[in-house]
Amino acid sequence: MNFKNIHMGSLIKQRLSECEIDERRICNFLKCSEQELADMYNQQSLDSETLLKWCKLLSYDFFRIYSQHLIFYSPPSKVGQDQSEKPSSLPTFRKNIYTQEVIDFILEQIFSGEMTKSQVIEHYRIPRTTLYKWIDKNKK
Repeated sequence: MNFKNIHMGSLIKQRLSECEIDERRICNFLKCSEQELADMYNQQSLDSETLLKWCKLLSYDFFRIYSQHLIFYSPPSKVGQDQSEKPSSLPTFRKNIYTQEVIDFILEQIFSGEMTKSQVIEHYRIPRTTLYKWIDKNKK
């Protein structure tokens, strides 16, 4: 999976082929025509309301694909920046979302020697204890 270049329409189409859901049911659920449905498959991104409907219909969290993109490709925050920011009224989440693909990618960087453990902790902002638990569970 390429988390850098996300084409949501093709990912939805891929998941749809796995689920084998009738096209009429999809059109009824999304309240769209068959042509609009075909157009969605060609779109690189969809609005969040439509994407949420797809998540429910296909029982798959497509938003996590964007979360993985942020984990891999967002610039690291400056040390101490989090404390100086104004508090937000938006919800805060205790834990980051790490899929098995992300864990495998990070561990591969360590095991291949591309990055050290401390570089991974600093670059991806992964808690030290979390990284060491992954290493213990995935020793080869």
